[in-house]
Amino acid sequence: MADAFVAKLSAKIETLRAGNPDDSESVLGSLVDVGAGTRIKALIDDAVDLGATLVIGGQLQGSILQPTLLDGVTDTMRLYREESFGPVAVVIRGEGDEALLRLANDSEFGLSAAIFSRDTSRALALAQRVESGICHINGPTVHDEAQMPFGGVKSSGYGSFGGKASVEHFTQLRWVTLQNGPRHYPI
Repeated sequence: MADAFVAKLSAKIETLRAGNPDDSESVLGSLVDVGAGTRIKALIDDAVDLGATLVIGGQLQGSILQPTLLDGVTDTMRLYREESFGPVAVVIRGEGDEALLRLANDSEFGLSAAIFSRDTSRALALAQRVESGICHINGPTVHDEAQMPFGGVKSSGYGSFGGKASVEHFTQLRWVTLQNGPRHYPI
C-alpha cells in the first residue's frame, strides 16, 4: 500500500510548482526568507544522507523550494523530529495500526493529524488515540474553521482558540458574590 501511496502522491506533487506568485504557473510562493530555505534544505539533505529516498523536489533557489517528497524517513533523521515549515512531505513506513499509532505519537509536537481509511469506524477509533489537538479523517491536516477549536498538544501551541474554546482560553471562569445586607452566620 505504501508504494502505491508514494506513487500517487508523487504524481500530484509533480503538478505543483513553487515560484513567483505573479506567475500563473506557480501554485506555491516563496518561503519566509533565504535562511528558511537553507534550513529546510539541510533537513532534506540530512535525510537523504542517512538513507531516505528523495522521490521528487528538493530544488532550492533562494527562498523558493520546490515541493518535496521523501520516502523511508526514519527516527535517525532530523526531519523525523523537526518541523520543516516548508513544502516537504515525508513517508514513514510502518505495519499495522499499533505500529502506525506509535509512529504518529512519537513526536514532541501535536497540532494536527490526518488518518485516511476506507474503514471510518477504525479511523475514528484510531483518531481517539492520536496525540494531537486536531485530527481529520480522510481530509488534510491544513484545515480550520473559526467556530471550531484550533490548537495543539505537547509542544504545539498554547491551548485552543476558536468558537467556544476561545472564550474558555482567553477568559478565566470565576465566582464572585456581593453581600448587600447582613447575613446571619451559624457562629
